[in-house]
Amino acid sequence: MTPMDETRALFELNLFAPLALAQLVVPGMQERRRGTIVNVTSIAGRTATAPMASYAASKWALEALSECLAQEMRAFNVRVAIVEPGVIATPIFGKGRPPPPDTPYPQGRRLMALFVARLANPTPPSLVGDLIRDIVNSDSWQLRYPAGPDAAPMLKTRAMKSDEQVVEEAGASDEAFLARIKRDLGLDLKL
Repeated sequence: MTPMDETRALFELNLFAPLALAQLVVPGMQERRRGTIVNVTSIAGRTATAPMASYAASKWALEALSECLAQEMRAFNVRVAIVEPGVIATPIFGKGRPPPPDTPYPQGRRLMALFVARLANPTPPSLVGDLIRDIVNSDSWQLRYPAGPDAAPMLKTRAMKSDEQVVEEAGASDEAFLARIKRDLGLDLKL
């Protein structure tokens, strides 16, 4: 589990900072009766995966905040969009701690193997920037935008499973995990 101080820091960065920025720009947008707010979450904002509980929770919170803000701002002709990146080649992947070698929880090394496989053919951060630019320049009222080649397939795979299936799969053997990733995502992972 993520220590409490790190969890608070994640919420400050991933929820409270975007909320503070929205509160700064909303009055002017309401007055002008136009504008676009784009919040960047993650597919982790809709697909919680151990051991990323605190990160996922902060992104789920921003998803909810953004969806509510979209409802509130519609009457003012202000669009709100949520960009949900998958695995994007950013420095975040160099910041995490590797799972301890003696951990009884296999999810950390499984997640690292998934990241390694996705980063073998990296998706540049510019893809997300280009998508944000396109959203702002459009007149679309679409709320959610998966970003990156793995985002939509990961979200679709999760949507097809019950919560209980997801929990059950997390406790499966490494062999079952590898077979599931091969079947669902077409990836050959190395643990």
